[in-house]
Amino acid sequence: MTKISSSIPFLLLGLFSIIGIFIPLVSDFDGAEVYSFPDIAWVLISAALVLLMTPGLAFFYGGMVGKKNVISTMLQSFIATGLISILWLVIGFGLAFGTSIGGFIGNPSEFLFMKNINGHEPWSLAPTIPILLFALFQMKFAIITPALVVGGTAERVRFTSYVLFMILFSLLIYAPIAHWTWHPDGLLAQMGVLDFAGGTVVHISAGCAALAGAIVLKKRKSLIDKTEVKPARIPYVLLGTGLLWFGWFGFNAGSALGANSLAVDAFANTNTASAAAGLSWIFFDAMRGRKPSALGFCIGAVVGLVAITPAAGFVGLPQSCFIGFIAAIGSNLAVYWKGKTGIDDTLDVFPCHGIGGIIGMICTGIFSSKAINSAGTDGLLYGGTEFFLKQVLGCIIVVVFSIVMGFIVFKIVDIIHPLRVTAEEEEMGLDITQHDEKL
Repeated sequence: MTKISSSIPFLLLGLFSIIGIFIPLVSDFDGAEVYSFPDIAWVLISAALVLLMTPGLAFFYGGMVGKKNVISTMLQSFIATGLISILWLVIGFGLAFGTSIGGFIGNPSEFLFMKNINGHEPWSLAPTIPILLFALFQMKFAIITPALVVGGTAERVRFTSYVLFMILFSLLIYAPIAHWTWHPDGLLAQMGVLDFAGGTVVHISAGCAALAGAIVLKKRKSLIDKTEVKPARIPYVLLGTGLLWFGWFGFNAGSALGANSLAVDAFANTNTASAAAGLSWIFFDAMRGRKPSALGFCIGAVVGLVAITPAAGFVGLPQSCFIGFIAAIGSNLAVYWKGKTGIDDTLDVFPCHGIGGIIGMICTGIFSSKAINSAGTDGLLYGGTEFFLKQVLGCIIVVVFSIVMGFIVFKIVDIIHPLRVTAEEEEMGLDITQHDEKL
């Protein structure tokens, strides 16, 4: 039975590859008078930058776990580059951006195996670039989101089980939320909720799913035994932070979907919020009697990047500085409070990405201004009380959905294939027991 089950992934990939041979090809959509070549160039570069974030995340997470789990943790994130790329090609893009079915999900058959995508007119909200490029750009977001969840379950999850989780997460959690938020006919979009580059779609969904995973998997043995696990490689964390910060310019500025002034605003806001948050985290630590640390600055900088993500194209530079500052404090306190609970979210994914995303969405509801983006809405600070309440409601919907569905998905995976490694495997470390590799 084990040999049969281990053959299934290979056989499925082979099946998908063979089916692809028979998908008819169509001519490219004639967009000579529609496409903007500077826009195409910028979004191509942005897509590459966003992809770079996933290996960056692997280094960021890998440096923070214990030495015997570095490779396993890094691979759990990095494997998403292959896994989700194929899943997005087969069905993911259609579920997220196909013709809306009641505002809840896209029609999966519309872009099944990306059929006819070359002959399709541009996406309605990205009219100056080919829809294939839009699909590729969105693919990079779909890749990094399940990779983020890794931090909540690190050091005790079975690799093959996590691969299955990634697939189910992408189909049952990521695709619906992406559709709700970024499809013009989606549930949250119709409500008027704004999320420029993924506060709900990426960070709240991943943070809340990580919380659910931590609850399902329970505590690591080291935590039960009160054994201190020191970060294996702080330089990895610094490297990962640098790659994430660099790639995030594509994440946020690329979400303008064109080489325009909005991309410049998003670029500037991204850098400002991250800088403010990194400083806020270590200064807040120092005020509470702790030494300023490399780890603290790195975590703070990433929290700032998370928090500015939904607001990047809707707020100005002064507001982005405040968003980074307050998000770092909120996440820092959340990490402290989480430590008082029995929840073992290994790398604090919920306090950093979940709370950071929530703060960012709420701040978007406060500071959003039509002076920055005419397609946006004025926030609470400018009289937009109704919009602010919609942002809060949108956050609540995504938080509840992500936690409940995350719990269900983890339970389903556990039934199909046990999630947690054995006590002996956990003691030896996942690098050896899951991959037969070590540093």
